[in-house]
Amino acid sequence: MLLSHVAYRSGRIADLPAITRAAHDAGALVLWDLCHSVGVLDPGLDEHGVDLAVGCTYKYLNGGPGAPAFAYLAARHHGRLLQPVQGWMGAADPFAMGDRYHPAPGVRQLVSGTPPIVGMLPVRDMLALVEEVGVAAVREKSVALTTFAVDVADELLAAYDVRLASPRDPAVRGSHVTLDHPAFRQVTADLWERGVIPDFRPPDGLRVGLSPLSTSFAEVATGLAAVRDLLAGR
Repeated sequence: MLLSHVAYRSGRIADLPAITRAAHDAGALVLWDLCHSVGVLDPGLDEHGVDLAVGCTYKYLNGGPGAPAFAYLAARHHGRLLQPVQGWMGAADPFAMGDRYHPAPGVRQLVSGTPPIVGMLPVRDMLALVEEVGVAAVREKSVALTTFAVDVADELLAAYDVRLASPRDPAVRGSHVTLDHPAFRQVTADLWERGVIPDFRPPDGLRVGLSPLSTSFAEVATGLAAVRDLLAGR
C-alpha cells in the first residue's frame, strides 16, 4: 500500500502509526511517500514498523533542482526485497563487470543509478544543519510559520473570498499552506513575474511552501500581501 505522509495539496498529515498497524493487520506492506515531510517532521519509521519509504530532497532539505531522491527499507526486509530496476550501483560488486547481475545484500540494492554528486552537496549541508538544530525545533518553527500564514491570509485575503484548503489545526498540518481562489492560476503566474514564488495546484490552489530554517515571517507577510494586491487589482 502506497500513501503520502503529508498530502501534497492540502498539507494534511496522515496518521502514519494507525494506518501502518491497520495495513499490517490486513497482511499488507506499507510504502510511505515522505516528500512533504522529510526535514520538517519525524515520521518514526523504525518506531512504527514502517516497511518502506521514499522521498525527495529538493523541498525541505533545500537540495534544489537535481537533488537526489532517497529510499528507506526496514532492516527486516534486507535480503528479501528485490529491486526490479537493476543498476550497477546496486550490485554486490559494482566493478566486477560480470556477465550477470548480483544485487547487494542490503539496502544498497535500491540504488539503481549513479547519484548526482553536485546535487547531493546542498543536501549534505542541510542534513548537517537539521541534525544540529533537531527536528523538534524545525517542527516548532514550521508550526509557527504556517500558523502565521493562516492568520495573515485570514486578515488580508478572506475579504476576496480566498478559502483555506489546509487544516487549521497545526497538529495535523505539514509545512505548507494551500489557499483556494478561482483566479489563482493567473495570480500565481503574476506572482512569479514579481519574484514571489508559490506554486499552483489545480483546480484553484495557491500553495505556500515554507522551509522553516530558510524562510522568515517577513517573507511570508510580503508574499501574501502581494497576493492581496493582485486580487485587489482584479
